[in-house]
Amino acid sequence: MTSNQSLSDNPKKPTHKTPSLLDALIPLIALVCMLTASVYLFSSDSSYGANQIALIMAACIALVVGVKNGYSWQEMEAGIVKSVSLSTGALLILFAVGSLIGTWILAGTVPTMIFYGMKLLDPDYFYAASCLLCAVVALSIGSSWTVAGTLGIALVGVAAAMGLSVEITAGAIISGAYFGDKMSPMSDTTNLAPAVAGSELFSHIRHMVWTTAPSIIIALIGFLFLGFTTEAGEGVSNLTTTMALIDQAYNPGLHLLLPLLAVLILAYKKLPAFPTVILGTLVGAICAVLFQFDGVIKFVNDESLPTVVALIKGVWLAMFDGYTANTGDKTLDSLLSRGGMSSMVNTVWLILCAMAFGGVMEKTGLLKRLMQDVLTMVKSSGSLIITTLASCIGANLITGDQFIAILLPGRMLKVEYEKHGLAPVNLSRALEDSATITSPLVPWNTCGAYMASTLGVATIAYLPFAFFNLVCPFISAAYAYYDFKIEKLETVEPQQALA
Repeated sequence: MTSNQSLSDNPKKPTHKTPSLLDALIPLIALVCMLTASVYLFSSDSSYGANQIALIMAACIALVVGVKNGYSWQEMEAGIVKSVSLSTGALLILFAVGSLIGTWILAGTVPTMIFYGMKLLDPDYFYAASCLLCAVVALSIGSSWTVAGTLGIALVGVAAAMGLSVEITAGAIISGAYFGDKMSPMSDTTNLAPAVAGSELFSHIRHMVWTTAPSIIIALIGFLFLGFTTEAGEGVSNLTTTMALIDQAYNPGLHLLLPLLAVLILAYKKLPAFPTVILGTLVGAICAVLFQFDGVIKFVNDESLPTVVALIKGVWLAMFDGYTANTGDKTLDSLLSRGGMSSMVNTVWLILCAMAFGGVMEKTGLLKRLMQDVLTMVKSSGSLIITTLASCIGANLITGDQFIAILLPGRMLKVEYEKHGLAPVNLSRALEDSATITSPLVPWNTCGAYMASTLGVATIAYLPFAFFNLVCPFISAAYAYYDFKIEKLETVEPQQALA
């Protein structure tokens, strides 16, 4: 073989320049500036298009930086595709939840939950009770998304009907749901964090109790305080009227909670989220046909159709375009006119744009470059844990996905924990106390977008009241600073290691 042939058979691979700190900061600063302008110009409507444009423009700036450093479009495109593919599961769940909401309102499941909620929950204890209820259910099934998409929807409805703050209620729902999700051995993030850090699952959960327990206690105290000091609106005086309208339109009863029971059982049995929600949607559709026969026909409002066809069309319509209530009360109609896959399109748009930006940042090494400079600030065990918390929160902001925010910092910092003689449970707890907990606080994060779309409350609106999610990272940082409940690596004698 000639030398020329050898060269042609082994083409030279493209060389990539190591990005500078300025390279990494340019797209990040541009994104922060554009998102700030988006919120200033469009306020709570910023997530309906303006934030998406900001994310895409920031991704384009990162692409230019990548080209400067020797990356080809094909390489960066592959990074985008890989990043977007990671969100496919979340997108499918979003669409499924849209259908679930539509059929559950049509079936009377959500109205029934609102009806009994107004009967049982006292306004003074409502926020704290909502938080505690969501915490218990999320702990038993391991899914904050399922809790928000079922109990959460009903609790927001109860709050609106009672004249209470839906923003505070959303904060209570998210606080409770993420506490339960974080502490449940059935949760995906609770299993992912120790897997990345190299710790054991139940050791990880026991270690999290030290930061999680005081955080949820502080959150419950905060919600009790708000419940006793915040006056309910005129909705409380109209409870009897609202309940009468629900009773007349949907004839609520325990049998209409079958779809909720089905979802909770399937989630408890560890069936994946997407088939669980789809099956819950189908159970809701069956209940709509069986128990809301006249309501489905009225919803379709087309007398030319045979009865069976009208029933099929009604369920079909609720699944893809949501349900439109017609009780005669504007407030109640607004509350119950929701759902459908189409209602999730904007959220999917936001997630895709966020994942595209995160994909470019990761592929071109810009995210790794930021992490390298962050590590230069590590001087002690405490500062390493605090750096981990900050890195995961930053990853949530940049990549828009909690799983990436756990994986990337976890992989990069694992060796540093070993160098500092820290046990893996410290890393796994830090990953959960930051990446998992703060994900619903970022509007363009998959979790933040999901919660806003499902609960019908903008991320920025409920953020100040997500007490558990706000407090937990600070408690974790305080433990690190004072070296409290930080486990060290156990030293193993050579003879024991050989044995």
